[in-house]
Amino acid sequence: MVETSARLLKLLSLLQAHHEWSGTELADRLGVTTRTVRRDVERLRELGYPVHAAQGTAGYRLGAGAALPPLLLDDEEAVAVVVGLRTATGGSVAGIENASLRALTKLEQVLPSRLRHRVRTLHSATVRAGVAPGPQVSADTLMAIAESCRRHDKLRFDYTSPRSGDTTRSVEPHSLVSFGRHWYLVAFDTDRDDWRTFRVDRLIPRIPTGPRFTPRQPPFGDVATYLAHQLSARTWPCQATVALHGSAEAVADRVWPGMGVVEAVDDHSCLLHLGADSPAALVWMITSVDADFTLVSGPPELTEALRAQADRCLHAIHNGQ
Repeated sequence: MVETSARLLKLLSLLQAHHEWSGTELADRLGVTTRTVRRDVERLRELGYPVHAAQGTAGYRLGAGAALPPLLLDDEEAVAVVVGLRTATGGSVAGIENASLRALTKLEQVLPSRLRHRVRTLHSATVRAGVAPGPQVSADTLMAIAESCRRHDKLRFDYTSPRSGDTTRSVEPHSLVSFGRHWYLVAFDTDRDDWRTFRVDRLIPRIPTGPRFTPRQPPFGDVATYLAHQLSARTWPCQATVALHGSAEAVADRVWPGMGVVEAVDDHSCLLHLGADSPAALVWMITSVDADFTLVSGPPELTEALRAQADRCLHAIHNGQ
């Protein structure tokens, strides 16, 4: 039974990868008789795959069908998969473009006509703009890190940092995080006895991995929140904390990823921790939240920048009157 199932999967893969096969060709590839090929083709048809026999020849091809069994994808799921594969062709994982195109070709080949029409309509009417190119990472690197995360194996890697140069790090990997156009590894650095984030495009794993470890609870109880905190505040030269006169829930949708981290205080207030490359940029970010606030901490230049912004706004009103 297992051998038959494996053969059916191989037969389906051959049909997906080639426009048409003769029964003899398929028998040679599978190491069976043409009679067995005919039986296997009938099994695929029973599963819902539209395998057609070419008229006038003994050839087989995979056609478009009315459903996608045994994948069990509904219409929305099928379109979502195709759109995701199209998006991946311009993604941040090196080498995945060709693999995505191959998978897309195989999937579109068996999509029912109504779904192919929807997908092609969406694709032809869509233009990708404003997507800044970012560094790519290899799929092998991502898989090596992901496997270490899954198995809880310590990981050693060579790392290139703009500030500290080339180093060799030893960590307990927790999670991979895709953030914007970058991939990050969130891990506990055993040499520095603290949590750290690492750009995956700057590291080269050393294989094999190290011994097993017991996973730790990440800061804030969530790696995404921890990464957002690292990117929005600690990596910037100007950092500040303001108390917003509103609940964390009320202002959450006004703080975009990477801008800052909202920390709930009570039902009527919260703290916003954020960072930027200048006091002026901090002023713009703070006021863009559109909430009353009190400055809790920040560089002296931020206080002056806030006063200058307030004077500028008052001056604009007075001149307008």
